Amino acid sequence: MVKFLNKLHLKPAQLIVSFYLLAVIVSTILLSLPIALKPGVSWSFVDVVFTAASAVSVTGLSVVPIVDTFSTTGIFILMFVLQFGGIGIMTLGTFIWLLLRKRIGLKERQLIMTDQNQTNLSGLVTLMKQILGIILLIEFFGALILGTYFLNYFPTWQEAYLQGLFASVSATTNAGFDITGDSLIPFANDYFVQFVTILLLTLGAIGFPVLIELKSYILDKKKMRHHFSLYTKLTVITFFSLMVFGTLAILVFEANHFLSGKSWHESFFYAFFQSATTRNGGLATMDVSQFSEATLLIICLLMFIGASPSSVGGGVRTTTFAVNILMLISFARGHKKIRVFGRQLHEEDERKSVIVTLLAILICFSATVILSAIEPFTTLQILFEVCSAFGTTGLSMGITADLSTVGKLIIISLMFIGRIGILSFILLFNRRNRDVSYDNPKERVIIG
Repeated sequence: MVKFLNKLHLKPAQLIVSFYLLAVIVSTILLSLPIALKPGVSWSFVDVVFTAASAVSVTGLSVVPIVDTFSTTGIFILMFVLQFGGIGIMTLGTFIWLLLRKRIGLKERQLIMTDQNQTNLSGLVTLMKQILGIILLIEFFGALILGTYFLNYFPTWQEAYLQGLFASVSATTNAGFDITGDSLIPFANDYFVQFVTILLLTLGAIGFPVLIELKSYILDKKKMRHHFSLYTKLTVITFFSLMVFGTLAILVFEANHFLSGKSWHESFFYAFFQSATTRNGGLATMDVSQFSEATLLIICLLMFIGASPSSVGGGVRTTTFAVNILMLISFARGHKKIRVFGRQLHEEDERKSVIVTLLAILICFSATVILSAIEPFTTLQILFEVCSAFGTTGLSMGITADLSTVGKLIIISLMFIGRIGILSFILLFNRRNRDVSYDNPKERVIIG
């Protein structure tokens, strides 16, 4: 199949999308195997595809209860799919190529560059090795810590460590799936589990290049010489600013609503965890439908923004949001160039951020309108589901399983677009470069 795709002479972005489609097909087959399901379980083909797409896109939206559907073998298959979707097809693909001693040429490097949103071809194989090593290490320690701690909750060590392993993989890949049957609601008052989960969610969503730079900084004996890239500075500040904003917004809007009567630490952790999980986590310590409409709209915005580029998450990405804000500030101040941290942003990146944002708004708006016309739910419920799917977050107000077949297919499409990224989606329709070598006469138009 892969050789067949290569013979079609597709562009890197088109090949990447084809590989992700192939991953959904393979995942659908694997999750349909009798050994993957509990005895007596039967489900429709659309539901299987939906679950497979949700797993490959590490979204976490589900039309069936995972714990009641999959056997232990099925749970391990699901974890493999989550790993495949979270780290990225080309990361695991590079690992397999290296095991097979296959030469990684220009074509493969172009695919890696497209899959990981990189801007140059140098150092990509090393990047893939580091990503795989760091993520597996994070998941291992997460599983060890949570599994050991879960001995206090589950009757056998096998169940405790299985729960710990799945929770670690699901959180690190920001998948949002759970095998507790009730997300993290059973741990609503266990701040240790919440803190470890938030840490895993953050490490998965903040961006692989950030983790690699952080590792280099920790290992660098002369830390004064270390220079963090503009990408890392912009990503980290935006990521944690959004997390703080979300926490404060929930605390304010829910003070007289859901958080009314709760202690300060209960209120803080409810707000903090729900803000952190909007970064594409999808896990929750309470039923989000209990929030007020104002809070739900804030969560929609955070899910729409999503995680950082070159991470396990979707959405328009944090740097896109940051560049848009910086463009707005620069324009208001009368500056023609965007300068930040002693650097000047490239004009192409500015243009990309606007295109990505506008197209994302158009896609989500169109999906919301169509679903509002065919589904018996409120506009807010549908908007929440749309933003969750596009941001590959996985939070839901409980309407996923009740969507019509057409509605499920629309959500599948949103999850897929959110995972591959808007830029890759745009490049699907990109023809050969036919840019002309001359300029037409310029003329001003009235704006605003």
